[in-house]
Amino acid sequence: MSLPDIPLTRPGGTTYSFKDLTGKTIIVVNTASQCGLRGQFKELESLYQTYQDQGLVVLGFPSDQFKQENLSNEEIAEACQINFGVSFPLHKLCKVNGSDTHLLFAWLKDQDGGLLGKSIKWNFTKFLVTKDGAKVTRFAPKTSPRAMVEAIEADLAK
Repeated sequence: MSLPDIPLTRPGGTTYSFKDLTGKTIIVVNTASQCGLRGQFKELESLYQTYQDQGLVVLGFPSDQFKQENLSNEEIAEACQINFGVSFPLHKLCKVNGSDTHLLFAWLKDQDGGLLGKSIKWNFTKFLVTKDGAKVTRFAPKTSPRAMVEAIEADLAK
């Protein structure tokens, strides 16, 4: 399956695909509202607010794969908005590893497997997808979203 064909589902059940994001620089991140790295929500929101008018989209994908997301889809969206000011799109809970891996994460891991193999090791693994969809750069969970600014700006300038 190619990136444009991968279906995405928001908490309320609305679906769309990457075709709707053609020409956008995209950050994809697996999230968990109870994770010790949850402060990154604010950093990701700051990037989104700073660069969205230039074509950046941040897509959050909650996952309980690491047992740090015990809320429903709707509760996650509400908690992230109230506690962290998140306005970027969040999606339905998904798996990022294993036999039920969301198609998007399977595709992303095939593009940039990471230093320790293809599996995602923790919440807040970030993937930067260039606006032509040709390059994916993976950022480790502990890497601050602010460390992505140079790569974001370079892709937005293309």
